[in-house]
Amino acid sequence: MATRSQTAAVLLAGALSLAACASGGTSQAPAASGSKTLVIDTSFDLKTADPGRTYEPTGLFVDKALYETLLTFDGADVTKPVPALAESYELSEDGKTLTLKLKQGATFADGSPVTADDVVFSLTRVRDMKGTPSFLLDGVEVAKDGDSTITMTSKAANPALPYILPNPALGIINSKLAKQNGATTDPQDKAEQYLNSTSAGSGPYEIESFNVSSQVTLKANPKYYGTKPAYDKVVIRNVEAATQKLNVQRGDSQVALNLSGDQVTGMPATMQVKKIASANVIFLLANQDSGVSKTTTNAKFVEAVRKGVDYAGLLELAGEGSAQAPGVIPSQLLGALPAGQAAKRDVEGAKAALAASGLSNPTVKLEYPSELTVNGLSFQPLAERVQANLKEVGITVDLQPAPVTTALDNYRNGKEEMGLWYWGPDYPDPSDYLAFLPGKTVGLRAGWKEGAAKEIEAAGEKAAAAIGDDARTAAYTDLQTKLNASGPFVPLIQPGQNIVTTASVTGLEYHPVWTVDIADLGAK
Repeated sequence: MATRSQTAAVLLAGALSLAACASGGTSQAPAASGSKTLVIDTSFDLKTADPGRTYEPTGLFVDKALYETLLTFDGADVTKPVPALAESYELSEDGKTLTLKLKQGATFADGSPVTADDVVFSLTRVRDMKGTPSFLLDGVEVAKDGDSTITMTSKAANPALPYILPNPALGIINSKLAKQNGATTDPQDKAEQYLNSTSAGSGPYEIESFNVSSQVTLKANPKYYGTKPAYDKVVIRNVEAATQKLNVQRGDSQVALNLSGDQVTGMPATMQVKKIASANVIFLLANQDSGVSKTTTNAKFVEAVRKGVDYAGLLELAGEGSAQAPGVIPSQLLGALPAGQAAKRDVEGAKAALAASGLSNPTVKLEYPSELTVNGLSFQPLAERVQANLKEVGITVDLQPAPVTTALDNYRNGKEEMGLWYWGPDYPDPSDYLAFLPGKTVGLRAGWKEGAAKEIEAAGEKAAAAIGDDARTAAYTDLQTKLNASGPFVPLIQPGQNIVTTASVTGLEYHPVWTVDIADLGAK
């Protein structure tokens, strides 16, 4: 199974768990008023605190506070990696070697220094333990050059690596302590239980208690060498969205992370509401395998669908914070298409394209996961709206909702005539979206085999090999322009990420990888 297939399954299962979670917030904690305790309500998608194994949203959110990485991002800006445990980095001209200089003075929670040996052990462990995030370092060799230099070498150009390293799954652990508690650099590693109860990182917080189904409590790391966090204790609770809204409004919590666009409408003026497009892209696919469909393989049919969708109507349905997706790469990432290149509805153009297709009153099946929600948005109303839009064009859409496991099987196996799905970034770099090319993970799910679109594939190869921000931006925008013109995907929307805080909380920025950096949060 391809790595990104596994990752997509994790993302989908994660979104499903967000939707299904029904904890009522029974684990209570003191409110922050007059104290240094911060209470955050979220819908848990959490399996472990071990950075070498975590890849679920809540796990990345927690580990960002416990562990530091070589590089990070400044606030919400994911277009430029910045120093963290590494004070500088340089990518070779061929894109194959990344050299990082470690900063001096960083210490773990037990007071011992962070060393080059810790870095090599930690990253090798992630790669070779074969946990969920191991794919992030596939084919990357990690070595130290002296006591303060790390080299990371890839067989092919890997300009995405600086954008991958900030992922909390690549947090640096205290290798001596971890080894004493079962850590190894192979699948026999037995340190997870230890790392679920004790922090072995250099981050601003430590674990006080950890329960994957109800509550995680963090305490400030007294030996943190950097800027001290504003809160002495952070309580993260597993609470369904409706209860999150009630809790934050009445002051039982200070942050609610998982509210839908409808839920944040009409919030009291005393609340701070952050409404921003998430990095998830919801899209339609039209299968290009003639063995699956003789209709969706027709290029003019796909053009009719692209022109027939009412994007403004979908945005209205999606609610606060959502945005139209101009291409498959979300707006936050380097290489995203500008909003001006987003498709616009053209009913007459869609009818003309359908007439040119030679298809007469076609009927197609649209499959999607029935109970899955993304950022609080269900697929069912989106599918119904697409159905109504295309009926105006002359296309009959037969809705085929299915439980996520069933729908996912058909999607993964490329058996859907049309599909309604989403893609979230494995890491905030445009190279993750090469998966939409013929012969790649998502391309194959649309029955789009290697060799099916030579011009698009050539553009993809050029994008993959491009080095430097300017060259990469140009290459990826060109690739998406070609994908939009003749590919089998129709990017629809980026649903909104809506976060509510009380007036006392400052410094909150949404991040597509770790949601929120807890250590950045301040208190009035």
